[in-house]
Amino acid sequence: MDQNKKEQRLKELTPDQYQVTQQAATDYPFKGKYDDFYQKGLYVDIVSGEPLFSSEDKYDAGCGWPSFTRPIKKLVYHRDQSHNMERTEVKSPDADSHLGHVFDDGPADQGGLRYCINSSSLDFIPFADLDKRGYGEYKKLFK
Repeated sequence: MDQNKKEQRLKELTPDQYQVTQQAATDYPFKGKYDDFYQKGLYVDIVSGEPLFSSEDKYDAGCGWPSFTRPIKKLVYHRDQSHNMERTEVKSPDADSHLGHVFDDGPADQGGLRYCINSSSLDFIPFADLDKRGYGEYKKLFK
């Protein structure tokens, strides 16, 4: 992502979005915009707009954050030992936004992973708007 575009976009984020994506903060459980949200569409990085997850791979893990079984594209993974826990942080590849964490307690029949993602790191593009928002190529991900 172009540094000037990133700096401009960062100025447009809410304080919560900035803290989550740039300072690895965490949304409060069950309070995020996309936790109990099941519309058909694409979840993108709030900073760069890069596609991250499809609603086809979203499920209710009961953990309080939007959960997905797999990302659309390869994410960046880092060991996270903060808060006296052993976790794997996931970040977006282009903007380097903190998204959340991945755990190995997801649905076994779908690969066993649970991408536990902060709503504040995401923007949602409804399926009907994919073409006009420049994401038409991702329609193939949907049934």
